[in-house]
Amino acid sequence: MDESEDVPKDFIKLKSEKLSVDEVSELVISPYCGAVSLFIGTTRNNVEGKKVIHLEYEAYTSMAETEVKKICRDVRQKWPSVKHIAVHHRLGVVPITEASVIIAVSSPHRAESLEAVTYCINTLKASVPIWKKEIYEDEYSWKENKECFWANSEK
Repeated sequence: MDESEDVPKDFIKLKSEKLSVDEVSELVISPYCGAVSLFIGTTRNNVEGKKVIHLEYEAYTSMAETEVKKICRDVRQKWPSVKHIAVHHRLGVVPITEASVIIAVSSPHRAESLEAVTYCINTLKASVPIWKKEIYEDEYSWKENKECFWANSEK
C-alpha cells in the first residue's frame, strides 16, 4: 500500500448506543503509524460526595459535529504527522463504568498522538455543545464543563 492511499481521515460519531474501544481504535490504525493514543472518559459512581446513578448527555448534534471537525482541523495544523482521528461521544443514558467519550489518534510516533489526544479532549470539553446531567440517588444536576468558554463569561 502506497502512503497516498492511506489518506488522513476523521471519524466523528455522536450516538446513543454503547461505545466500543475496539471499534474506535481500529478506525485509526495505519501501517504508516507506530502510535495510537486513546482517551476513554467513563462514568464514575461518585462526584463531590454524592452517589452517581448514571449520566445523561444531550447535544446540539449538527453544531457539535461541526465543532469536532474544527478540532480535527486544528490538530492537523498543530501536528501535521497525525494520520487518523476518531471522536465518538455517547448521547442519552450512560451507566456507571461505561464510556461517554472515546478519542483515538494515530501518528508515526507517540509524542504527537499523545499531545493530539489531550488537545482533543480538552478542546471538546471547552467548545462542543454537549451537556451532561448527573443523576444521583434522590436528585440530579446539570453540569457545565469548567473548561467551557461560555461558562466562564461574565454573567
